[in-house]
Amino acid sequence: MASEETSNIEIKPANKEKIRGIWKVALYLAIITAIEFVFAFTMDAGFLRTSIFIFLTIVKAFFIVSEFMHLGHEKKSLVYAIILPMVFLVWLLVVLLKEGSYIFDIGF
Repeated sequence: MASEETSNIEIKPANKEKIRGIWKVALYLAIITAIEFVFAFTMDAGFLRTSIFIFLTIVKAFFIVSEFMHLGHEKKSLVYAIILPMVFLVWLLVVLLKEGSYIFDIGF
């Protein structure tokens, strides 16, 4: 007695709008990365170049988290519950790095 297995897998056509959105974000990321390379090879190392890199990295992180990690399509309360603690942690790191550099200015 042979048993037949049936599968309930349903194949849906590709959602062209979602695919277009992913390619659009990938294009934005490629353009921002190209801008970072231009700044890396044309500017002298310093505070301005570092600030530009940090800003562009945060912009790229926003696009990655929003589209590829699907946070951009969630409710705003969940987004704020994730983003606000991250902002405070980044602020804490900046303050600790700044205040920690004063140890050398004590002058025993």
